[in-house]
Amino acid sequence: MAAVGDGAAARSGFRPFDPTALGLSPGCKVPQEALLRLLRTFGPERGIGLDSCVIPLRHGSLSLVQTTDFFYPLVDDPYMMGRIACANVLSDLYAMGVTECDTILMLLSVSTRMSEEERDKVVPLLVKGFRDAAEDGGTSVTGGQTVLNPWLIIGGVATTVCRPGEFIMPDSAVPGDVLVLTKPLGTHMAVTAHQWLDNPERWEKLKLVVTREEVEAAYQEAVLNMATLNRTAAGLLRAFGAHAATDVTGFGLLGHARALAARQRHHVTFVIHNLPLIARTAAMSAACGGGRLLRGTAPETSGGLLLCLPRDQAARFCAELRGRAGAPQGWIIGIAEPGARSARLIERPRVIEVPVRGHGPAPDCPAPPEAPPLPEPPS
Repeated sequence: MAAVGDGAAARSGFRPFDPTALGLSPGCKVPQEALLRLLRTFGPERGIGLDSCVIPLRHGSLSLVQTTDFFYPLVDDPYMMGRIACANVLSDLYAMGVTECDTILMLLSVSTRMSEEERDKVVPLLVKGFRDAAEDGGTSVTGGQTVLNPWLIIGGVATTVCRPGEFIMPDSAVPGDVLVLTKPLGTHMAVTAHQWLDNPERWEKLKLVVTREEVEAAYQEAVLNMATLNRTAAGLLRAFGAHAATDVTGFGLLGHARALAARQRHHVTFVIHNLPLIARTAAMSAACGGGRLLRGTAPETSGGLLLCLPRDQAARFCAELRGRAGAPQGWIIGIAEPGARSARLIERPRVIEVPVRGHGPAPDCPAPPEAPPLPEPPS
């Protein structure tokens, strides 16, 4: 993370953590397959492997719903990074349909390579951003842990106590359900392209398809999207009869869709037809040579909610979400078909270019794909 102020970071030789220099993935997440193997050692109890664990309490019919998340900084504004980190933590509760968080703890690892001046300027802004986002979510930071570490890390633990009916277990999708995504994809691509502006060799590739102004605009839109809470969408889940939901983060749209499908009680496959992307990130992804964004496998940070809604509710949900000030927008992206609890992207998905704010109206919510006929019940 860049320091704030008069260039103290550059003079001290401080450099942002580069995981690829150590042979790690850019997101520094354990690969999804390896993580799932580790989680299986805990057994299926208490929601391990869900966005949040759900623990029945000894008192009455109450349940404790809790999650933790943390990561390395990915934007160069400490205040916005604090807001993004808090939004990312709370999103796991929102994916369960929970809108009220009782308390949140902040986890902060301060880099030992930062000078005292850098710490004094950067850390208070991180803390303020995290705290402000928590207050926007109707909760407050009541503690946490701060340590020194070679790399700066920020995150937290979100906890709430719920009555029955105040949360949604993400396991009830049925064939014919419609898939809705509440934020556009492309956050990591926009952040990466922004970093390449200062890398002449990488920029030579990128400038063939986008302008510097388009990269800056996509980056600012990504920052705003990542810092936006999913609380409004979470508050609509029960009202519109959502059958399942998850948030889209480090494993990408397809990875999280597969994980959600694997949790379903019914035999369904999620088929993704549409990819809503921050404007120009599709071109950036193609220029980078990887193309993961167009395959649905690019990582996201503090992404939107991926929902399974009854077919007759999906368009109404999107319209309601779009009508609420400050809420992320919604797009119908696919359908649940009979299948073996998996997810796939069609061969040529429709790319929906989502304009950055102030650069044109958002595209309309597409109609749900045609549902295949259901198999005849056995005689």
